[in-house]
Amino acid sequence: MQHALRTYIRLITTLNRWLFQLAAALMLIIVPVMLYEVTSRYVLNAPTTWGMELAVLLFGPYFLLGGPYLMHIGGHVNLDIVRRRLAPLPGRILDSINFTVIILFCSILMYYSWPLAVQAFEYKETTFSAWNPPLWPYKFTVPVAAALLGLQTLAEFIHIWLDPTARYKEEIA
Repeated sequence: MQHALRTYIRLITTLNRWLFQLAAALMLIIVPVMLYEVTSRYVLNAPTTWGMELAVLLFGPYFLLGGPYLMHIGGHVNLDIVRRRLAPLPGRILDSINFTVIILFCSILMYYSWPLAVQAFEYKETTFSAWNPPLWPYKFTVPVAAALLGLQTLAEFIHIWLDPTARYKEEIA
């Protein structure tokens, strides 16, 4: 049983690390697009119809797909002041409560965002701008990222009880 749980932890953490790196690579697109847009708009007085919108649409997946791995490495804002003062067992209990709340939040977010993403796909929803790209790929990012965050949170929950002497933010993959 422990082997299966450790395998789950490694798999979900590896997947989220890979997606984190992919999301970070989106900056290699966003920054040049924004530079081009600013130069076109203010230097050439010829703004694009797509530049700003593309940057905004890519920033959503960048932000959302980076979140699950940030959960693993402890990159989210939290109250370490309280956590550091606790003994190991009360600390794990507090972490367990936090992880339960996060999993509940992810479940609710998935429940409400999935139908909206499916609807955007079925109706071929677009931004209704001059460029007019489809919205469904971006809308699907929300439930997918919520699921990945929930799965990573579950992995962290398992890890703190499977390895009681280890801090949950240690590298486990």
